[in-house]
Amino acid sequence: MLPTHGRYEYVPIVGRPDYCWPGEKRLAVYIALNLEHFAFGEGLGAELAPGGPQPDVLNYAWRDYGNRVGAWRMLELFDELKLPVSVLVNSEIYGYCPQLMDAFRARGDEVVGHGRTNAERQGVLDEAAERALIAEATTIIERHEGKRPQGWLGPWISESRLTPDLLQEAGYRYVLDWCADDQPIWMKTRQGRILAMPYPQEINDIPAIAARKVEGDVFADMIVDAFEEMLRQSENQPLVFGIALHAYIVGQPHRLRHLRRALSHIASRRDDIWLTHAGAIATHALAQPEGVVP
Repeated sequence: MLPTHGRYEYVPIVGRPDYCWPGEKRLAVYIALNLEHFAFGEGLGAELAPGGPQPDVLNYAWRDYGNRVGAWRMLELFDELKLPVSVLVNSEIYGYCPQLMDAFRARGDEVVGHGRTNAERQGVLDEAAERALIAEATTIIERHEGKRPQGWLGPWISESRLTPDLLQEAGYRYVLDWCADDQPIWMKTRQGRILAMPYPQEINDIPAIAARKVEGDVFADMIVDAFEEMLRQSENQPLVFGIALHAYIVGQPHRLRHLRRALSHIASRRDDIWLTHAGAIATHALAQPEGVVP
């Protein structure tokens, strides 16, 4: 037998219990915007070009463009199209650029925990240190937002073998780290269970643009093609379509232009879908009778 995580069982997408999203919709759609802050001169960070010795000014400044410019341009686009957003926030953002979180708060957007900074991975920490990281990020978000976040995405999708346990014990209801399904699914924890919410690694600008080196026009086509195909597939099962974005990547003008095209296409179909926050999707799934969510 191969080693396994033991968190969930194999349940094929076909033949599962059926249910609908609010309004009898079959496809739930959410936008996940990652707002991240990075250490200068040390730590991890996505790269536009191969980084040299620290301080890596080129890549640090490129990432910082997202908070200074890109996210604000994206806010204008979200307002223009009346799109809700789930903001996946490094807690260090509150100290660095609080005006940005003020703007999303004014829109009523959901805030999701995303660690302290994407300059570090939580999965390499021991249990006590990882628990402390989760507690620190959660406390800072609660202090500023007036409520605790319900969802979590690890920085760099980094998990230890105990992460789902620690998140459940910290009061989190759902986690976005596992891209194994197009529906919410239950994951076992040592003191109960936590919902794994679909979070895309294909319709995600870091793997697509930073890793596979496609450009904004291709990424926008990917969004539209995946959306239309999943809308068709959702005739048979209720599905979740997420779009994962980073302000320093698609907030760049030449990519934002294509993102506008893709999001306008989705907005034009709003009567056919449930356009919402990740947390609202999780809440609806949690309200289903026992045995409906696999």
